[in-house]
Amino acid sequence: MQIKEFLDKKAIEVKLKSRTKEEVLEELVSLLGKTNQVTDKKEFLRVIREREELGSTGIGYNIAIPHARSSAIKSLVGAFGISKEGIDFDALDKEPVHLFFLLGAPQKASGDYLKALAIVSRFLRRKRARQGLMKAETPEDVEKIIEKEEL
Repeated sequence: MQIKEFLDKKAIEVKLKSRTKEEVLEELVSLLGKTNQVTDKKEFLRVIREREELGSTGIGYNIAIPHARSSAIKSLVGAFGISKEGIDFDALDKEPVHLFFLLGAPQKASGDYLKALAIVSRFLRRKRARQGLMKAETPEDVEKIIEKEEL
């Protein structure tokens, strides 16, 4: 499995407008809605918020990977956003988050969902990948960086 299989170019934003954790979750879910894989954005946002209450998905290295399974998702899908300024996301290392990858999957999906989560996490933990993504100016740039850096 590769990131390009579940990340649609329509769901990539290189200049997030959000300034808070709540705003970025809403913006990412809105991006996900552009993929036609979300049947109910409000429901998926509710599930994402619940997941964040369990513990922040800000994993350090200026990365957050909010994720959830939901009946509001048709198939495994992702959204990606960049905040050049950084957002306080209650990350484990207390640093601001710049790179966000939202992952959604159907309620019954588990294998592919966990595999996708591992792939995204492994990819974003690579310094070279993060540095390249921070320089991205277009969704096409993001796609090229992912294609080049993904193993």
